[in-house]
Amino acid sequence: MHWNSVSEFFAMGGYAFYVWGSFGLTAVVVAGEVLLLRAQRKTVLRNLRNELLSESNPS
Repeated sequence: MHWNSVSEFFAMGGYAFYVWGSFGLTAVVVAGEVLLLRAQRKTVLRNLRNELLSESNPS
Protein backbone atom coordinates (compact mmCIF):
# COMPACT_ATOMS: atom_id res chain seq x y z
CA MET A 1 0.00 0.00 0.00
CA HIS A 2 1.03 3.57 -0.58
CA TRP A 3 0.07 6.44 1.70
CA ASN A 4 0.35 10.10 0.73
CA SER A 5 0.84 11.38 4.28
CA VAL A 6 1.60 10.27 7.80
CA SER A 7 -2.00 10.90 8.84
CA GLU A 8 -3.23 8.55 6.09
CA PHE A 9 -0.82 5.93 7.34
CA PHE A 10 -2.13 6.21 10.92
CA ALA A 11 -5.75 6.22 9.69
CA MET A 12 -5.09 2.90 7.91
CA GLY A 13 -7.79 3.50 5.34
CA GLY A 14 -10.52 3.73 7.98
CA TYR A 15 -9.42 0.60 9.86
CA ALA A 16 -7.14 2.35 12.33
CA PHE A 17 -9.15 1.29 15.40
CA TYR A 18 -8.85 -2.39 14.47
CA VAL A 19 -5.24 -2.24 13.28
CA TRP A 20 -3.79 -0.17 16.13
CA GLY A 21 -6.04 -1.85 18.66
CA SER A 22 -4.66 -5.22 17.58
CA PHE A 23 -1.09 -3.97 17.81
CA GLY A 24 -1.76 -2.49 21.24
CA LEU A 25 -3.45 -5.60 22.59
CA THR A 26 -0.64 -7.78 21.27
CA ALA A 27 1.96 -5.54 22.93
CA VAL A 28 0.08 -5.73 26.26
CA VAL A 29 -0.20 -9.53 26.07
CA VAL A 30 3.48 -9.95 25.19
CA ALA A 31 4.54 -7.61 28.00
CA GLY A 32 2.29 -9.49 30.44
CA GLU A 33 3.78 -12.80 29.35
CA VAL A 34 7.31 -11.49 29.90
CA LEU A 35 6.40 -10.23 33.40
CA LEU A 36 4.73 -13.52 34.32
CA LEU A 37 7.69 -15.54 33.07
CA ARG A 38 10.12 -13.39 35.07
CA ALA A 39 8.05 -13.85 38.23
CA GLN A 40 7.78 -17.61 37.64
CA ARG A 41 11.54 -17.88 37.03
CA LYS A 42 12.23 -16.00 40.25
CA THR A 43 9.94 -18.35 42.19
CA VAL A 44 11.52 -21.47 40.70
CA LEU A 45 15.05 -20.24 41.44
CA ARG A 46 14.05 -19.37 45.02
CA ASN A 47 12.52 -22.84 45.51
CA LEU A 48 15.60 -24.56 44.07
CA ARG A 49 17.91 -22.49 46.28
CA ASN A 50 15.85 -23.35 49.37
CA GLU A 51 15.82 -27.03 48.42
CA LEU A 52 19.59 -27.04 47.91
CA LEU A 53 20.17 -25.33 51.26
CA SER A 54 17.89 -27.78 53.08
CA GLU A 55 19.73 -30.75 51.54
CA SER A 56 23.12 -29.38 52.54
CA ASN A 57 22.02 -28.73 56.17
CA PRO A 58 20.19 -31.86 57.34
CA SER A 59 18.66 -31.48 60.78
